[in-house]
Amino acid sequence: MIDVIEEFGLNAGRVWTAINSRGPLADTQLMEDTSLRTHELYAAIGWLARENKISKDGDLYKLDETNLTGKIGHDAGKIWKLLVTESKVDTTYISKMTEMNKRDTYSALGWLAREDKIKIKK
Repeated sequence: MIDVIEEFGLNAGRVWTAINSRGPLADTQLMEDTSLRTHELYAAIGWLARENKISKDGDLYKLDETNLTGKIGHDAGKIWKLLVTESKVDTTYISKMTEMNKRDTYSALGWLAREDKIKIKK
C-alpha cells in the first residue's frame, strides 16, 4: 500500500506524461487523460510546480519552467505557517483557516509534499 505522499508523486508523473505526450492541456483534459480526481490533479500540479516542471498559459498547463511559484509557493507558505501551530488538521480546516479554495489548498499541499515537509493520512 502506498502512502499519500508517494501517491502525489505518482500522480505528478501521470500529469507530466500526459502533457509530454499530448502537449498543453486544460485541467479538465488532464483529469480525463489521467483519470485523476480534482484534488489529486491539483496536488500533482503543486508537486510539479515545486520541481519547476510545469507552467500555466491561460487555461492550459504545459511542461516548462514554472510560472506558478508566486501563487502556489505563497499558498504553501500560508499552510506551512498554520501547520507550525497546529499539529494535526484536515484539508477542510486548512482551506477555511487560510481562506483558500480546495484547488489552491491541494496545489499547496502538493508543493509541501514535494519538499517533504508534511505527512498526510487518508
